[in-house]
Amino acid sequence: MPSFSPSKFTSVFLVSVILSFSLTTIAENRTTNIGVIIDERTRAGKEQKTAIEIAVQKLNSGSKDHKLAIYFTNSSGDPLEAASSANELIEKQKVRVIIGTNSWEETTVVAKVGERARVPVISSTTAALQPLSHLQWPFLVQMTDLDISNEINCIVSLIKSYNWKRIIAIYEDNVYGGEYEGFSILSDALQKIDSIIEHRLVVPHFTSPFDPKETIRDDLATVLTTKQSRVFIVLKSSLSTATRVFDEANKLGLTGRDSVWILGNGFSSILDSIDPLVFRPVEGALGIKTYYSDKNPRFLEFRSTFKAIFKSNYPEEDKSDPCIYAIRAYDSVETVWRALDRLGNPNDTDNGFQEKLLDTILSNNFSGLTNTIAFKDGKLSEPQVLQLVNIVGKSYKELAFWSPESGFSNHSLKQLSIIWPGDLINRIPKGWTMPNNVKKMKIGVPDSTSFQRFVKVEWIESTNETKYSGFCIAVFRAVVATLEEQYGYTLPYEFINHTGSYDDLIDKVYYKTYDAVVGDVTILANRSKYVEFTQPFTESGLSMVVPVRTDPQRAWKFMRPFTIEMWLASGGILFYTMFVVWFMEHQVNREFRGRWMDQLGTALWFTFSSLFFSHRENIRSNHSKVVVMIWLFVVFILTSSYTASLTTMLTVRMLEPTVQDIELVRRDNAPVGCDPDSFVGKYLTDVLNLKNIKNITSQDEYPENFKNGNIVAAFLELPYQKYFLKEYCNKYMAIGPSYKFGGLGFVFPKDSPITDDVSGAILSLLEEGRIIDMENQWLDTSQNCSSSDSGVESERLSLDNFWGIFVISGATSTLSLLLFLYRLLHNKIEQRIISYHGSRWNNNNESRFRRAIRLVMIMLSLNPSRVQPRENLESSQEWNHQNPPQWELVSPTEVPEHLEIGRPTQLEIPMRKMEHNMTM
Repeated sequence: MPSFSPSKFTSVFLVSVILSFSLTTIAENRTTNIGVIIDERTRAGKEQKTAIEIAVQKLNSGSKDHKLAIYFTNSSGDPLEAASSANELIEKQKVRVIIGTNSWEETTVVAKVGERARVPVISSTTAALQPLSHLQWPFLVQMTDLDISNEINCIVSLIKSYNWKRIIAIYEDNVYGGEYEGFSILSDALQKIDSIIEHRLVVPHFTSPFDPKETIRDDLATVLTTKQSRVFIVLKSSLSTATRVFDEANKLGLTGRDSVWILGNGFSSILDSIDPLVFRPVEGALGIKTYYSDKNPRFLEFRSTFKAIFKSNYPEEDKSDPCIYAIRAYDSVETVWRALDRLGNPNDTDNGFQEKLLDTILSNNFSGLTNTIAFKDGKLSEPQVLQLVNIVGKSYKELAFWSPESGFSNHSLKQLSIIWPGDLINRIPKGWTMPNNVKKMKIGVPDSTSFQRFVKVEWIESTNETKYSGFCIAVFRAVVATLEEQYGYTLPYEFINHTGSYDDLIDKVYYKTYDAVVGDVTILANRSKYVEFTQPFTESGLSMVVPVRTDPQRAWKFMRPFTIEMWLASGGILFYTMFVVWFMEHQVNREFRGRWMDQLGTALWFTFSSLFFSHRENIRSNHSKVVVMIWLFVVFILTSSYTASLTTMLTVRMLEPTVQDIELVRRDNAPVGCDPDSFVGKYLTDVLNLKNIKNITSQDEYPENFKNGNIVAAFLELPYQKYFLKEYCNKYMAIGPSYKFGGLGFVFPKDSPITDDVSGAILSLLEEGRIIDMENQWLDTSQNCSSSDSGVESERLSLDNFWGIFVISGATSTLSLLLFLYRLLHNKIEQRIISYHGSRWNNNNESRFRRAIRLVMIMLSLNPSRVQPRENLESSQEWNHQNPPQWELVSPTEVPEHLEIGRPTQLEIPMRKMEHNMTM
């Protein structure tokens, strides 16, 4: 067994303690290298550098076992330089994470370098449209969830709200050229809302050795002289380039009234940081910037520290407030630090460390300076919001918020209080104007119309020119004059003859052959899909016109005022009234008695003579008087109406159509005529199901075709129909329903900004009554059509007009008859009871209940054969049992003449006779 001396043991122990202490010290002071790629010449690069230094200093001071070492490199805005810097940082400085990059072009090349070296790259730039960027660049971590499509969708929503049709797109070229992806995205999005990019202004990259000032001035001068649009969108631009664009536009007068400037997120996000003199030329512009809350206590602490350090490091900068780039840079450093802290103290040289670090970074979830930092698919998972601001004075005013999910928070942007360029407050800028060197508009005019009072094109040989006239041409010329008076610009134009259909004219505008169409063009839904119509300057519709014939003098003309139903109802109420009056008067009035033939004659004579208020028979019954009173009122209404209607028919010349309605035409497949160049033929076939259609090319051909029997009806649009009926007074008439359309209007392309102004001018002319004057001038004729009624025969009086008074008369007669019958039966029953029971019936001590029971019992036991009639007062006063007179029905309200003096006589005699018999 070998010997082991104490001295050797002591030496081994000391070495072990020293090695253990050394390893612990190394572990406690482990340092991770982080590379940063920025453009130190830009404001964003300066802010990123300051924010990263603040973050590293704060995090290192709060950690005992782990430190961060930062290595800055300057890319100068060059993607290749950025890629070279990334390789150098990875190979020489052994960085484990790269933060920064100034543009999406730099981000993509650096992300490719990081993927090869398995080094995570954290970028805060807004991505292009790359929904699968986390698959294409797996080691790329984006400190935002927005891409360029979100910003463009926000801008397009703004343009749609204000209905601006033409846009000027401005963006800075890529450093190595190539198409800017945002431009194609914007163009596609604008087409969906019927707007277009009229011109694009591509500014050379700020790193270009050439001075872009001259290029900017020339492009803006082209816009001024040849382009209508005054809506400028600055999509992507460095601060220096944007400043040059603003200055040159201001010098050329492109930042005044009716111009609109919309600044993209790249520029608007640094509004808090840049000198207000930079955006003074475009005061009133709208900006789209990333929103963040500046009320967070952590952010307030950071802003205070940032302002102090930034002002010390960059005294040449006028403002020291941090923008979104500084915030994202700070959060990027903290994201790396928290990931390393969660990993503990692993050996960063081990295989798989970089993948673990990337996974830990993407699994972070903490509160950053302004929002929650958590990732999904390589991007921030918390939805970020864009903010609409209005540049006013030395700052800006917040207007609304926009998110990809819900759009603008204020859905009615037109109600926002915005100060537009040129201090325009009281109205929204048009966003367009007539350029200085504008070309004449090519306006198509139909050269062969059916009704030349609307559009007439004729060649004047003496002057060797084409003359355009007509109602539509006059309206358009008045519109042009109104545009100059009220809108302050002249509309240069030239008319071009067009031979073909109206649909061909629409196609010419759609394909940009014509800039507009002036003529009698009907506004239709199908046409509105391809072109834009102005406000209609006259109404439009479709109706059927047919010849008329004069109403012949028929022998039974006197029957025409009333319909058959009316005659039957009048006769029915007449005979019913006659019956009711006869029945009630027959009981009390000798004039209505006698043989039944005499009674019938009297009743008929009385009723018919009442029609002329010449009846002489006396009415005794009050019930009859009520019935006759209502009947006379009915007679007055009927005779007055009949007389008025018959007078009209006999004194006014009436016209009747040869065809009553369209159903007859459809049933008989009768030939009809229409204009071959208009939409009418297709409408008759597809909608009205008419098959036998003849083409009529001129208004003069319609009468000839009617006369020859080639057509039985013509379908004319409403303006033509009015003129046609005036021209051929009392010879034709319009019948049936009128099928409505959008009216006559002028045609412009979908993207034309002139349409709204022309519509406004048409409305002004309508309100002033000038279009009515032009209608009277061009469409009125010398014919006087007031001498006869060119409409259909006056409406015959039907039961619908008088059923109310018939109901009143019938109800009154029925009610009076029922009351009369009730009183009559009541008196008759009472007389019979008194005849049998005499004074015993009038027992005042008997209760009403017992009296009612006794009355029922008496009525049940009453035998009509035992009833004795009252004695005839004209004979002796003795009761005669052998020759009793016939009973007379006595009116319940009237007393016969032989009983007028002593009404109770007819009741007292039987009572006394009954008492006499009882005593015997």
